[in-house]
Amino acid sequence: MSKVNHQIQPYRINFIYLILVVVCCALIWRVLDLQVVNKEFLKGQGNARVLRQLEVTAHRGMITDRNGYPLAISTPVSSIWINPKEFEVDNKKIYQVAKLLKLNSQYIKNKIKKRANKEFVYIKRRINPDLAQRILNLNVKGIHVQREYRRYYPDGEIFGHVLGFTDVDDNGQEGMELAYNEWLSGQSGRKRVVKDRLGRIIAIEEQIQAPQPGSDLSLSMDRRIQYLAYKELKKTVQQHKAKSGSIVVLDIETGEVIAMASQPGFNPNRLQDRKSRLYRNRAITDLFEPGSTMKPISIAAALNSGRYSPNTLIETGDGWFMINGKTIKDTHAYGTIDVSTVIQKSSNVGTSKIALSLPKSLLWDTYYSFGFGSDTGSGFPGESSGRLVRPRRVSKIEQAALSFGYGMSVTNLQLASAYGTIARSGKKMPVTFLSQSDSDDKAESAALNTLTQYPIAQKTIAQVSLSSRSLKQVGKMMQSVAKPGGTAPQAAVTGYKVAGKTGTVKKASSQGGYTKKKYSAVFAGYAPASDPKMAIVVMIDEPDNGDYYGGLVAAPLFSTVMSGALRLLNIDPDDISQPDVVSQIEQHIGRQG
Repeated sequence: MSKVNHQIQPYRINFIYLILVVVCCALIWRVLDLQVVNKEFLKGQGNARVLRQLEVTAHRGMITDRNGYPLAISTPVSSIWINPKEFEVDNKKIYQVAKLLKLNSQYIKNKIKKRANKEFVYIKRRINPDLAQRILNLNVKGIHVQREYRRYYPDGEIFGHVLGFTDVDDNGQEGMELAYNEWLSGQSGRKRVVKDRLGRIIAIEEQIQAPQPGSDLSLSMDRRIQYLAYKELKKTVQQHKAKSGSIVVLDIETGEVIAMASQPGFNPNRLQDRKSRLYRNRAITDLFEPGSTMKPISIAAALNSGRYSPNTLIETGDGWFMINGKTIKDTHAYGTIDVSTVIQKSSNVGTSKIALSLPKSLLWDTYYSFGFGSDTGSGFPGESSGRLVRPRRVSKIEQAALSFGYGMSVTNLQLASAYGTIARSGKKMPVTFLSQSDSDDKAESAALNTLTQYPIAQKTIAQVSLSSRSLKQVGKMMQSVAKPGGTAPQAAVTGYKVAGKTGTVKKASSQGGYTKKKYSAVFAGYAPASDPKMAIVVMIDEPDNGDYYGGLVAAPLFSTVMSGALRLLNIDPDDISQPDVVSQIEQHIGRQG
């Protein structure tokens, strides 16, 4: 076999060199293309796969009482969400996730399948951050955690009706949370982060926008007095087996609401308690006929007319008289009594006869000037305006009934505001739930914030249509109500003079007229009568345990709360002539000696 020697031609070697050169040039060009020409595009593509912009949730502003005690705060929580486009439905770890979240695994799968074309699906919100971290440690692709805030109310049901609550997105739904939602809400920020293939954050690239927390809100409420009012109201409602009840404590000098409670109550921390029949603030929304608590205003109008004085005699006869076929009655026959005794004994006959001697429109005009028929200006969501309709033709029975509080409807807060006006000798001030002690400083700081304005109560003071003299006279008459011989001696407060008035109101029937067995027991008053500081109105709806008179059901609650509030606020006594007060002072001096 002969060997054939093949000589490699030079052009073939050159061709191979050429190919190598071309390949090298191509590689060099590719490098240039990647590193120089298309650098930004490719960098953007890479970042799109690992960089994400995340929302940084801002916490809601804190709500405090007048002394700075926190009533509503935001605590950090975590929410679990899934990106269906990244998540593998058949991943066996889903059972572990479901178990930790106390959910059915099939529920999670079905939720993901229904939203397969989405990139964001909540699985469970507002869980403990520690639990969220345990879920992240499972390293399930597509499962993410988002930080949020949950509202917490340290005093639970004590402030439930006033504060309201927020929804799952931390937006106010009721009460102060709703009224000042814009002020309390923060503005979320944004940050850019680097994520791995499992969606876990491995680095924070930069903060794009810092979150702005919500502003704090200082209420006029006093936590100590609120606790006392709520506890005693609940006790009274249970004791008398009443349908419901409410109480309002008002600062007479400023118009600030010091305490406000309603029954039945609810705990805003418990989702199962959030039922409309429970979280309705009855002191603000529920209407009732005020009954005899309107007599002081009616009598003050009569005194203001110049036709009557506190000593003017009124003939009440046997305790009843007829008007157009309708009978007006007293609980007892008082005979001939003066105007002061009309208030002390709460005589319907006496009040009616006085009212019928006055111009027909006078009572309506007087009641309107006190604010009945319109809201108090408190700004509380859902506040009722009450009902005070002037009839086209005023009949005698309508005029008489109005003088002792029938034929009109009010809220507890309206009535408290009216008694505050009586105590201020006719100066009518808007009601507010906001602390007025430092509102000027807050307004100044808020002026620098272009997002919102601090919600300050209007301090415009109006004068009602009655003179200061007539209101002071009726205020003195009201002091006899809480003394022996009056309709509410149980409203007395040791060491203090109390001015007040009872109301025992028959409830209207759905069939027309009034029921015979359903009542509202009311007491309204203020103290110290010599230098009024606080007004309190108590309303107990449908007491069903034997007693139903305002002096027996509502007055004791008034006394307990007023007594505690006066002492908590260190208000000086104005009636140290009472024997037990004198003995207390002597004992105190003796201990010091």
